[in-house]
Amino acid sequence: MTVVRAAITQVAWTGDKESMINCHENLARRAAAEGAQIIGFQELFYGPYFGAVQEQKYYDYTESIPGPTTARFQALAKELHLVIVLPIYEVANAGEFYNTAAVIDADGTLLGIYRKHHIPHLPSFWEKFYFRPGNRGYPVFETAAGRVGVYICYDRHFPEGWRELGLANAQIVFNPSATKPGLSNRLWEIEQPAAAANNQYFIAANNRIGQEVSEFGLDAPCFYGSSYFVDPRGNILGEMASQDKEEIVIRDLDLEEITRARNDWQFYRDRRPETYERTVQL
Repeated sequence: MTVVRAAITQVAWTGDKESMINCHENLARRAAAEGAQIIGFQELFYGPYFGAVQEQKYYDYTESIPGPTTARFQALAKELHLVIVLPIYEVANAGEFYNTAAVIDADGTLLGIYRKHHIPHLPSFWEKFYFRPGNRGYPVFETAAGRVGVYICYDRHFPEGWRELGLANAQIVFNPSATKPGLSNRLWEIEQPAAAANNQYFIAANNRIGQEVSEFGLDAPCFYGSSYFVDPRGNILGEMASQDKEEIVIRDLDLEEITRARNDWQFYRDRRPETYERTVQL
């Protein structure tokens, strides 16, 4: 498959889990109807962004993988012949929670999971209260739409994981996020294009929208959308999504561009891992 039609979503919190799941199922159906072969949902897609506070009640959003939500979207993936990147608040054991994305192939097979490695802990993003750091490495999944990797939100500030995915021969990396205005705005514009150019693959970057005042009050982060795709040379494909509207962003990704970019810029040939001593020091 040379050209892959890919989709990402940006959605505001509706107020309850079931309506969020229904909303994303409908968006997946719309994307498939427009020819999409793969879709990625936003970070913690079926819940609020509860990192705004530190409250145990939000542990109730955890699910096992496999579990009810993954099973539901496995059936949908098989029905629609659609690869789905499905961010889940995962419980592995009692009290052991992860910010995870499950990858489901177009035949409904659960291919595996990625667990977010880098966990922030600062005002409005109290994630260490909710998540352990990921411990499953940086897998790349062979899907019907190509070789797919995942890097979640705060991960994107750390170049080492982007490179791990490139070394594992990823073609498309999904970066589901929950990002608010302030320090992040400029980084949102430059980090994914830089990572795509440095590692020479496609990146799908999607952000939530809206301010979850009904859940957390006026101190809730206000997420600014602006979801986009970027190609292996660092070019944003088409326009960024809006800052405040529910959208599906759909783009055609020519996977042959990865080969062309790597032939033009021989970063993988010319890298010098034997010299990067401090990069992997604790």
